[in-house]
Amino acid sequence: MEQQKNIERESEELEYYREAYEEEKKKTQVLSGKLAAAVEEERRLLEEINRIKGSKFWKLSKPARVCIHFLIRTRDRVRRYGNVKGILRKLKSKSIEKRAKLQHGTASFPNAQRRKAEEETKFSKDIKFSILVPLYNTPEKFLRDVIDSVRKQTYGNWELCLADGSDAEHAYVGEICQSYREKDKRICYKKLEKNEGISGNTNRCYEMATGDYIGLFDHDDILHPSVLFEYMKAICEKDADYIYCDEATFQGNSIDDMITLHFKPDFAIDNLRANNYICHFSVFDRKLLEGMELFRTQFDGSQDHDMILRLTKRAKNVVHVPKLLYYWRSHKGSVAADISAKSYAIDAAKGAIGAHLTDCGMDSFEITSTRACETIFRIKYRLLSNPKISILIPNRNHVTDLKRCISSIREKSTYENYEIIVIENNSTEPEIFEYYEELKKNSKVKVVVYEGEFNYSKVNNFGASKADGDYLLLLNNDTEVITINWMEELLMYGQREDVGAVGAKLYYENDTIQHAGIVIGLGAHRTAGHTHYMIDKSNFGYMGRLCYAQNASAVTGACLLVKKALFDEVGGLDEEFAVALNDVDFCLKLRKKGLLNIFTPFAELYHYESASRGSDMSGENAKRYDEEAERFRNRWKEELQKGDPYYNPNFSLDHSDYTLKM
Repeated sequence: MEQQKNIERESEELEYYREAYEEEKKKTQVLSGKLAAAVEEERRLLEEINRIKGSKFWKLSKPARVCIHFLIRTRDRVRRYGNVKGILRKLKSKSIEKRAKLQHGTASFPNAQRRKAEEETKFSKDIKFSILVPLYNTPEKFLRDVIDSVRKQTYGNWELCLADGSDAEHAYVGEICQSYREKDKRICYKKLEKNEGISGNTNRCYEMATGDYIGLFDHDDILHPSVLFEYMKAICEKDADYIYCDEATFQGNSIDDMITLHFKPDFAIDNLRANNYICHFSVFDRKLLEGMELFRTQFDGSQDHDMILRLTKRAKNVVHVPKLLYYWRSHKGSVAADISAKSYAIDAAKGAIGAHLTDCGMDSFEITSTRACETIFRIKYRLLSNPKISILIPNRNHVTDLKRCISSIREKSTYENYEIIVIENNSTEPEIFEYYEELKKNSKVKVVVYEGEFNYSKVNNFGASKADGDYLLLLNNDTEVITINWMEELLMYGQREDVGAVGAKLYYENDTIQHAGIVIGLGAHRTAGHTHYMIDKSNFGYMGRLCYAQNASAVTGACLLVKKALFDEVGGLDEEFAVALNDVDFCLKLRKKGLLNIFTPFAELYHYESASRGSDMSGENAKRYDEEAERFRNRWKEELQKGDPYYNPNFSLDHSDYTLKM
């Protein structure tokens, strides 16, 4: 009898495991089918494109295509900037940029009165800067510009360390350096027995250095006369141990002939991993180098990126001076002119980033170049686990929107461990309740009812209380998934211990950008606004910023991933913000805890904004927004006064397209 019971029990267990296996097998088949279909569609489209481009008709129709493309570009400009007024504003922006180039060039150099004041300034610390310049066959004009720009510094406690690896045909390099050395004993020169490359020559410079802080300066660039003065202020006032500034690329013999102006964010580790935005002019406390090499030869071509990643990891206070104080010369063969001039730099950069990530305890990551630039990278991180994600979707009526949203999740998502919680709030249309009954048949979907008046924060907080997941994904009902691995892309950042909220890239129906990160203080209300707002989805963004994951002060609650434990820890969404700014307030609470918020462009969705509740900018809605905006400004007054750390103060707060302010 006992044996029979055991057989039956084992039989039941086998049946249970068989059913579980079949269920998992079905999931795997669905997933494989989705991926296979996507790959097959991509192959088919490529074949079709190649067939079309190889046809006689394609070749004969070139003149017509040129005309059509011109008309399309014209249409896109109108669509991008809204109307003729928008186009005129863009032209005005270009005019501002042109004037800004003059403003930040030689016109920004100190006059006699300001120079005298800076030279006579007494600082609380006595700091000596060692400026390292590796030389190799440096053109005479470039060499004299380099040395002169150091000698013209308004802060005088410096030494210039020159290590010369030039060949015999460029002996004039040494002769020029020796002549300068005779005039100014702060100049140190050493002729090397052989050229050791960028890293080796710079390391020889470092061996000569006796200063407290080390500065890295290329042999073909120019320093602003006040850069060391500004860096002394950062050291004495902010206790900075790593400092960098904004920079410009110029061509020809004048720094006023600027090609680009790079106004940078404050220190942002995710930006730095994807893109060496810090670059020039890096100066650091030499104590940060203890036990380490300055440059590692295996990363020649991206040795500075490797060094910056290592030293900022050690630094206690990385300070960004938001002034254009370094001028990067673009000439034939320079990286500033064309990264392909030094293609090895691409592999070196990947190696430097990989070494840094490994040092941070990460593994099994993938680093690839992006469409913006070969040295702007996408980093794909390994998921450490397979946690359950609870997708919270508030809803009132709008059955079409909700169906589209949920169908896109179910049909396109490759991540399987999720639940959908629809939070019903005061719907009146029969069709939506019919749809709810249909949804209840799906084990992955819950429909819960919040009966109070509409309050976005309360509705989501209620939904979160019903969630079983380790992560919450706040999602508007008027969104539609584009990227099939959108949840993985959000989760790979959300799983990190140093990360708070992660947000996606959202588009309007016309393929312009609705969300690509939020800047506090931006917009007419000086509360918060979306950057790159309403530009075309294909745009690279300012300095390629639409092409890589980066740190942001806030991301939109229309698609926001966060650990449930963190959501609960900060009290969820503040219910005093019934409709507006609750997501920004939430993100700032996370940031106040020392956590990073991240925007990734690799999780993409459509967002048919305001389809659910209309515009905030008219009637009672406008009044309500004004009240909540005032509450926000009062609560985050100090942060707003300091300015958004990821948005350079040289940019206007009146525009979202990184227009410079004048």
